[in-house]
Amino acid sequence: MKDNIIDDTKMKDGTLVESEFVYEQETHLTVSKTSVFFAGDGFIVYGCKGEVVLRVDSYAQDARDSCELVLMDPNGRCLLTVRRKRPSLHQRWEGFVGERTDGQKHIFSVRRSSMIGRSTVTVEVLGDPGEEYQIEGSFLQRSCTIFDAEKKLVAEIKRKVDASTHTMLGKDVFALCVKPGFDAAFAMGLVLVLDQINADDQINVDDYGDDGVVVDPTADD
Repeated sequence: MKDNIIDDTKMKDGTLVESEFVYEQETHLTVSKTSVFFAGDGFIVYGCKGEVVLRVDSYAQDARDSCELVLMDPNGRCLLTVRRKRPSLHQRWEGFVGERTDGQKHIFSVRRSSMIGRSTVTVEVLGDPGEEYQIEGSFLQRSCTIFDAEKKLVAEIKRKVDASTHTMLGKDVFALCVKPGFDAAFAMGLVLVLDQINADDQINVDDYGDDGVVVDPTADD
C-alpha cells in the first residue's frame, strides 16, 4: 500500500477503497445491525443474492467509546478504517485504506459543522484534484442521500421493504443503494460515520426532537 498517496487513476474509475465494490449497475445492498441494543455496534452488509459482502465488528457497549471502526470483507480482510479525530472543534471523522497504522494519511474526512439540530455534513476526499460530497437527510429515520459536488446523487440510505409481504422493516435493517461507478465500500464507511454521529446525538435528543441527526448542506456553520 502506498503510504500517503491516493491513486488518482483509481479515483477516476470510481475506486476509492476497493475496486471490487464499484459496480457497473445500480446496486441495492441490505445493511443489518448485528445487535440492536447499542447504537454504533456491528453491521453485516448483504448483496443482491443474499451473500455477505461487507461486515463490521464492534464490541464497545457505548458507541462514544468506539473511536475507530474497521470495515472488512466477508473473510475478515480489512478494507477501511474510520476514526474519530480528537480533539476537534466540529465532529470530524477520517477514513484510512485498510487497517490504519501510525503515520498513515487519511484518504477522506467527514465533518459536521454543528453539534445538534440541523447541520452540514461534508465529505472531503484527498487527491489531485480532490472531491467533495454532501449528505442530506435523517440517518435515524434511514433516509439520507449522498451527492457529489455537482449535486448528482451517488448513493442513498433508505428504509427496507420486505418484498414478499410489502411490509417496512425495522430501522436495524435498511437499504444502501449505490449508483454505478461509486465505491460501495466508501459508501458503507460513510454509513459508519453517520451511525456514530447519530449515537452522539442521542444524549441531546430531548433538545431538538426525535429525528436524530438531520443533515442539511444549506444550513449555516
